[in-house]
Amino acid sequence: MIDFRGLTRGEEGFEKAIEQICLATWEPLYRYIYYRVQNRAESEDILQETYVKALTYFQEHQVPREEALKFMKAVALNEMRDRWRRKKRQGLPVHLEAINPEEAAARDQQNIVTRRLLLENALQRLSADQQAILDLRIIKGYSVAETARLVGKTVAAVRTAQHRALHTLAQLLEQDDLMEGEV
Repeated sequence: MIDFRGLTRGEEGFEKAIEQICLATWEPLYRYIYYRVQNRAESEDILQETYVKALTYFQEHQVPREEALKFMKAVALNEMRDRWRRKKRQGLPVHLEAINPEEAAARDQQNIVTRRLLLENALQRLSADQQAILDLRIIKGYSVAETARLVGKTVAAVRTAQHRALHTLAQLLEQDDLMEGEV
């Protein structure tokens, strides 16, 4: 049971309880948010707001520990909806007469296919070890510890390999963009 009631900031139990909740929930909660918004900065903002709201709620109410992640996902979803509503209210001017739906759909599909091919090509240029780690960590969603166990490496080695693989992948994609621009 998560129960902060009676604890105040600065007390040892309060900060330890927050730390345990954050360590247990941040990774799956971030993935949940990122999957929906597809923007790193916005995902981090929503994650932070989610923690503020959820931890404030936990100070006044008891929540079963096994329900904390589910509760926090609901808070995150509400935060995402609030942000979408605010953006929708702001609105963007659109000139419908200037849009040809068939052309726009075809261009979007071509861009998606092109990006996917560029990404697949860049991924194939990574080492087999880097490909395996990115597949397990990013595509399949395994934790660092699970990935380390599956590939027979230490947690630190997996983190380092993932960082290097993503850095190399970014460089390869950037090179491809530059070459595509020259054509």
